[in-house]
Amino acid sequence: MQLLALPFPAIDPVAVELGPFAIRWYALAYIVGLVLAWRVLRRIVARPGWRLTAEGVDDLLVYATLGVILGGRLGYAVFYQGGYYLQHPLEILFVWRGGMSFHGGLLGVLVALALFARRHGLPFLEVGDAAALVTPFGLLLGRLANFVNGELWGRVSEVPWAMVFPHAGPLPRHPSQLYQAALEGVLLLAVMQWLAWRRPRDPAELGLPSGVFLAGYAICRIVGELFREPDAQIGYLLGGLTMGQVLSLPMLLAGLWLLLRARDSARAAARP
Repeated sequence: MQLLALPFPAIDPVAVELGPFAIRWYALAYIVGLVLAWRVLRRIVARPGWRLTAEGVDDLLVYATLGVILGGRLGYAVFYQGGYYLQHPLEILFVWRGGMSFHGGLLGVLVALALFARRHGLPFLEVGDAAALVTPFGLLLGRLANFVNGELWGRVSEVPWAMVFPHAGPLPRHPSQLYQAALEGVLLLAVMQWLAWRRPRDPAELGLPSGVFLAGYAICRIVGELFREPDAQIGYLLGGLTMGQVLSLPMLLAGLWLLLRARDSARAAARP
């Protein structure tokens, strides 16, 4: 198996180093993802049908950034390392050591979006729709950064493109970070951008992009987790599910509910 495995590309996890200061690819992925989302969203809300303005997007970026960082870190501590952080609570603040949870980040962003919507007098679902349209930018870059760091590797495999990851033992594994980048990043990004640009936004379809994103991400994550090695401290849960799959199930249900709600609202608006 080892003879057939592809070599893992030895990419320095530090992207930029200036004296004692170092910027890692993972941090750079967050920064670039937020900036890309911000720039694209400013163009999207300039189209007809949006109450959210380009200037409002500038403010939204601050709220979303805080929600991602605080929620992602707290989510990781609670969902994946609860026992450890109960004994070392101050280390939750040590974000430079890594450890972020998408589902925790999602909860943090939802709280941030609710606060933003209340302050600006906007419907929460419109703000959520706007964020949903550009979130896959960050997901794509984040998964690529996971691959560069050689973390969150896949399960042992004999596929021709399997790799031996530096910290995962001698056996070749699925490069599941790239699978998830393709699913959660490229595929979901294409779907969300098609929704954003296909035609002017119809206010009667409030919640449609949010529903597509939540259900779409949940499906992509559940599929991706079939190839990803579960976190060592958790392993497999009831029925062979992983923590990522379990946390994605409520997202799937919420997304389907929003899709049904948007469909019914659009039908009601179309009645004479």
